[in-house]
Amino acid sequence: MPDRLTAANLAARPALANALLALNNAHAQELSLLDEHRLRGMIAMAFHAAATSDGSALLIAFNQSADYDSPNFMWLRERLERFVYVDRVVVAASARGRGLARAFYADLFEQARAAGHDRVVCEVNLDPPNPASDAFHASLGFAEIGSATLPNAKTVRYLERLL
Repeated sequence: MPDRLTAANLAARPALANALLALNNAHAQELSLLDEHRLRGMIAMAFHAAATSDGSALLIAFNQSADYDSPNFMWLRERLERFVYVDRVVVAASARGRGLARAFYADLFEQARAAGHDRVVCEVNLDPPNPASDAFHASLGFAEIGSATLPNAKTVRYLERLL
């Protein structure tokens, strides 16, 4: 299940860092490509980051005050005063069906509530489509709050779940 991920414990476990980087980059179409430096930086500034001990699943989330340059994050920050943004959640194909993403989100919701947040937000690709993510987020109670076409020509839907 989810283990808290920090820059320090990622640096202390290079095999985990490599596994998480490979997992992310295998899903770059949905998530965006990362290098080791960017992954470490994102985890260092995350409101909440978690991974499985074997690197088969990852979640990184930021709050509204993060110094993060993602166009999706910026879109949300321009419209919402306070939030927790799920930048990426990914589970390796070999680990799907075990409830890992659901457990990661339950942990995130608990952390967000404890910090006084009342909403968790994310985006899901419309073009190219990501029907599995759409269905998963709908099952957790996320609802659409907007959409945008990004500079890379992706079209996304922004989703929100009130806590």
